[in-house]
This record gives sequence, structure tokens and C-alpha cells, in this order.
Amino acid sequence: MSKTTVLITGASTGIGAVYAERFARRKHDLVLVARDKTKLEKLAERLRQENGISVDVLPADLTQNEDLVTVEERLREDSRIGILINNAGIAQSGSFTDQAPAALESLIALNVTALTRLASAVAPRFVQAGEGSIVNVSSVVALAPEFAMTVYGATKAFVLFLSQGMHVELSPKGVYVQAVLPAGTYTEIWDRAGIDISNLSQMMEVGELVDAALAGFDSREPVTIPPLNNATRWDSLESARQGLLSDIRQSEVADRYKTV
Repeated sequence: MSKTTVLITGASTGIGAVYAERFARRKHDLVLVARDKTKLEKLAERLRQENGISVDVLPADLTQNEDLVTVEERLREDSRIGILINNAGIAQSGSFTDQAPAALESLIALNVTALTRLASAVAPRFVQAGEGSIVNVSSVVALAPEFAMTVYGATKAFVLFLSQGMHVELSPKGVYVQAVLPAGTYTEIWDRAGIDISNLSQMMEVGELVDAALAGFDSREPVTIPPLNNATRWDSLESARQGLLSDIRQSEVADRYKTV
């Protein structure tokens, strides 16, 4: 039986390109999505030659509705695609008050709208088949408003919440959903955002990041945080969240807010 095809967004460089390499080594056929057609075709040709697989190139700017619709249609109609790697994203430089409306719109369009629409496009087909995998790339910034990447962090917090909600809804129907939360990783995202990383602490190599994410994928983790060394921290956070929810009494105001 042939292996399922993997569609990867943001596949021309960085995390997406390494995902492509890793799945190619596993002998999965690929559909590579990104804006840069030249880089996509160069990567596709190399992966075909090295791994003897089929690689389709689908150039698209996912902030543009026409291109986004094209990728959605491919996900809906191509029954060979059984894994979606929702990786495409951009970062943010500057403080909240420095953000231009157009930059905010592009950030949200790619990190939130496109990711959500692509997951939504493929999920019904996966549910009908009773199998399929969706990987959404979030960030540890989703957990850290202190990092002063306010809008970017908010988009990644959305991705984490979305993935957890999808897991609750879709896992009983045979669909695996994984949120991957990298910390700082050496990719082109920093240059594109105009962020100087020369004075930042050492970051993770992209190959190490993707290999860890795939280890979580193989073990079917709902949330994979490659740089988190003490996994019980995440377990404690989840326990605290559940405890908080248990203390919410929908029909009764908390005593501290009651007035005489």
C-alpha cells in the first residue's frame, strides 16, 4: 500500500523545507506550497532524485484569497493527501504601538486565517475517511506575553487553542491533530521580519526542531514543545487550567466582586 501524500505550507525554506526532506526520506509523496516557485522547484527536483518520490509544486501566496482557495480545493479534492503540515507563517518586529495596519493584516491573514481555512478544508474529508493528520505550527511565544511580540504571540496562541479544540473534536473520529511549539529557531523568518538575532541567545537548529516534532508526531502527542526539557511543566499547566475551570461557577459572581 502506498503511503499518504503530505501537503506542506511554507515549504520553500526553513521548517517547511526540512519537513519536506524528512517526509521524503520516509517515502511519502509531497505537495509543496510557498510563494517562491523557483525555490520550490529546486527543492522538489532534489527530493525526487534523492528519494524516488512524486513531488508537486503549488506556488501560492496564502495571504491572497485566490491562491488560498486553490490550496483549499487541492486539500478537499485530492484524496491522496492524508497529512497537512500547516507551517506557513511570518513573525513580527516592533512593539504593539509600532505596528502598521497593513502589517497586522498580513500577519493575521497568514498565521491565523490561512492556517484555519486550510485545516477546515481538509478536516471533513479526513473525518469521512476516519483517518488523517493535521500539524499546526504554533510557538512558545503563545505562552509568553512577556516576550513583547504581542500580535505574533496572539496569533500563535490562537493556533495552539485551535489545535487543542480540533483535537477534542476530531480525535474521536480518527483524525490526529498536533500543535508544535518551537522556541527560537534558525530560519529566514527573522530576516523577513527585520529582527536582528545577533544579540539573542543561542537558538535551535531547524533539523533538530523538526526531528523532535516528528518524534512527537510518531507518538501522537497533541502538543509537542521540542525545547521544553521538563515535560511535567506542561502537565502541571494543564492541571492548573483544569483546576481553574472547575472553580468557575457560571451562575454565581465570585465573592471578591460582590458589593454590599
